[in-house]
Amino acid sequence: MPPTPALTADTIITPEGRDQREIVLIQRRHHPFGWALPGGFVDVGETVEAAAIREAGEETGLSVSLVHLLGVYSAPDRDPRGHVVSVVFAATGRGSMRAGDDAFGAAVFSLSELPQRIAFDHHRILQDYLHWLETRV
Repeated sequence: MPPTPALTADTIITPEGRDQREIVLIQRRHHPFGWALPGGFVDVGETVEAAAIREAGEETGLSVSLVHLLGVYSAPDRDPRGHVVSVVFAATGRGSMRAGDDAFGAAVFSLSELPQRIAFDHHRILQDYLHWLETRV
């Protein structure tokens, strides 16, 4: 097999009962630091959908239901650790939020008041999410 990029699944979570412009971000425990969408690497034998649900649960404590495939992000420089492709989903989450696994913080933010330090290309992904909310295209 030829060497290929690593594969991750990330999730934009709106807590149940909240406006879709309010989303969950996690504060990363490891490099690169900052706030990020909940997500992580897809395990061998796992679908990207299952990985998105698993990683979101591990990092936020929420039970997640996927709503929409937002997109695939594959720019070779999007992750400072190397070439990583991410499949990103919009989702709803229910339950009690608590940071876990690779996250040492989890909080709900309005898209109009995001924290300064956002990891990876997640600012771009959130712009695409906002466009999707406004157009449903």
